[in-house]
Amino acid sequence: MNAPLGRRIAAEAIGTGLLVAVVVGSGIQATELSRDVGVQLLANSLATVFGLGVLILLLGPVSGAHFNPAVTLAAWFTGRRTADGLALRDVAAYVAAQIVGAIGGAILADAMFARPLVKFSSHDRSAGHLWLGEVVATAGLILLIFGLNRIGRGPLAPVAVASYIGAAYWFTSSTSFANPAVTIGRAFTDTFAGIAPASIAPYIAAQVLGAVLGLGAVTALYGRPAPAPDEVVVPHGEPELASS
Repeated sequence: MNAPLGRRIAAEAIGTGLLVAVVVGSGIQATELSRDVGVQLLANSLATVFGLGVLILLLGPVSGAHFNPAVTLAAWFTGRRTADGLALRDVAAYVAAQIVGAIGGAILADAMFARPLVKFSSHDRSAGHLWLGEVVATAGLILLIFGLNRIGRGPLAPVAVASYIGAAYWFTSSTSFANPAVTIGRAFTDTFAGIAPASIAPYIAAQVLGAVLGLGAVTALYGRPAPAPDEVVVPHGEPELASS
């Protein structure tokens, strides 16, 4: 049995918020400890890998650990013809919780490091090659998440998804935001991990395109039959029933 919607929304808000706090906080810490941009990115990416893996492991059994509107929308799209798929009200609630959580996570990180609680980023990320990086990063993420479920390897998601994001920090030009909610949240902090508000819309457009391409790759590789769509990152339900 699935957890009640209220608990799932709470898990999505808390999980996305803590994820953004990890990304922003580790970015601030890295810039305070080193002036080397490579070292800063290494510290930021390692913290994100560990933090994301833990959050998926902890909150996956409650909400599926989406933490990402692109993942939620892909889950709804693939399961819209099945009885156990995400309803539109669930999608709306998940996305709203993810965005609110992401903004709260950025504010929390700024507060922990005695920065202005809300200061919009001045870090301009408007360039075609960065948008391409977001398309690639998001497409790969969607392919990984839904591909793992299609081959029955969903329990590996905490390690696999975190590892992919860590790798994508380095192999994509955009350092792999791959998440509309996180993108919005990171606009609220004028720090290493920030993104200027004017850069948000093109990034989200690239992420949506990447999600579409990722789902297309899943269909091309595994055919049309889809797994239970709301068990996106890891299977979720009541903890005592998780193994049944």
